[in-house]
Amino acid sequence: MTQQSVEPRTTAEDAGAGTRVPAGRSWLDRYFHITHRGSTVAREVRGGVTTFMAMAYILLLNPLILSGEDAAGNTLGRTALITATALAAAVSTLLMGFFGKVPLALAAGLSVSGVLASQVAPEMTWPQAMGMCVMYGVVIMLLVVTGLREMIMNAIPLALKHAITMGIGLFVALIGFYKAGFVHRGEATPVTLGPAGELAGWPVLLFALTLLAIFMLQARGVPGAILIGIVGGTVLAVVLNVFGVIDPKQWASGAPELHGGAVSMPDFSVFGDVEFGGWAEVGAMTVGMIVFTLVLAGFFDAMATIIGVGTEAGLADDRGRMPGLSRALFIDGAGGAIGGVSGASGQTVFVESATGVGEGARTGLSSVVTGLFFAACLFFTPLTAIVPGEVAAAALVVIGAMMMMNARHVDWADRATAIPVFLTVVIMPFTYSITAGVAAGVISYAAVRTAQGRAREIGAFMWGLTLVFLVYFGLAPIESWLGVH
Repeated sequence: MTQQSVEPRTTAEDAGAGTRVPAGRSWLDRYFHITHRGSTVAREVRGGVTTFMAMAYILLLNPLILSGEDAAGNTLGRTALITATALAAAVSTLLMGFFGKVPLALAAGLSVSGVLASQVAPEMTWPQAMGMCVMYGVVIMLLVVTGLREMIMNAIPLALKHAITMGIGLFVALIGFYKAGFVHRGEATPVTLGPAGELAGWPVLLFALTLLAIFMLQARGVPGAILIGIVGGTVLAVVLNVFGVIDPKQWASGAPELHGGAVSMPDFSVFGDVEFGGWAEVGAMTVGMIVFTLVLAGFFDAMATIIGVGTEAGLADDRGRMPGLSRALFIDGAGGAIGGVSGASGQTVFVESATGVGEGARTGLSSVVTGLFFAACLFFTPLTAIVPGEVAAAALVVIGAMMMMNARHVDWADRATAIPVFLTVVIMPFTYSITAGVAAGVISYAAVRTAQGRAREIGAFMWGLTLVFLVYFGLAPIESWLGVH
């Protein structure tokens, strides 16, 4: 990826009324401050296209994650999910471009989708789950408006932030391996390689080949490696299917073939299918923990990603301050509500935005371009639906590996750090619960620090979280003790 070093530039918007905008510039230049930020329209367009290519895989992965049954036994249609994913990404990214005016693109957060699929849907219906998504988005927006978001970010130890990202990475990778059929539930053991200790069928082999191809492309530094790998795996799947090499019944998501034309009208059947309430059977404690978990899942990466990409674009100073930061954080929070209403789960800023910055993007115009490409995808759902679930699952494992790279930031020689990080990371996939992993990390962090005589370092907010999670783990014994049924 080509990286250009650009010094932060002052715009009329950034500096206030005292700065004059040069005359003779187009309205596009004046609105997005293209010249002031050392860019051109051509660079912005190129950056927007590059960002879209780097993150287009979400159109395949998000429907794959949200393909399970809810508590009522209902599932969401794949074409409807593809439409919802494209719509939510288009709307939230266009908002970031037009109003945030920074080169950041948003789409469905895999961590949020993972929570919805593994923890929320089994407890309630999909419309209720999307209602929870809207709630978490509103909570984050309120945190931004009140200034609490940054305070909370500062209160949680950096090592735990890295641990949460790593744990979600392993969690997402496990989903990928399971969806591909690489990992199965065992009879004598909790999990096995394939259905009986060995890989079975062409689809899982195609998954393995796609996974290796993506890793090899990444090792070579090829831009858009994930998308290239998915396209290559899909082409091979189509060829094998056409020549009858693979039994169509072996494909978990249906044979890779085009049904009808390449272009169709969007399927908005899940749009607006949101419910609030009806959670009596779930319980207030569970609802509160679900919202809290969704906030955590969509909370930590966004600020770091926004600052990181902004710094690479030359928009942030050495203290992480950048023009429009509050607006960007607010729009990121609004993405949760947008995704819930669309039926696609919460939207968050993608680190793949850095690929567009590497191509010269410096303004919100690039985000507008990316958003328009996602909008165009609304009409190409049949093409997207060709991709086999086994091929798309390879990208989940790749994303998990990328998230695990945060391990390099952890001081493993310090037990006070290593123990909470370890418990956070392993408990998420082992229990299939992001909440359980976060809870274990927070409680162990407080316990180990206290044992070392460093209780004062924990802070009031972390003590409060520790108490909440102790109740979370001990809720069933407490209810039994109190005679609550």
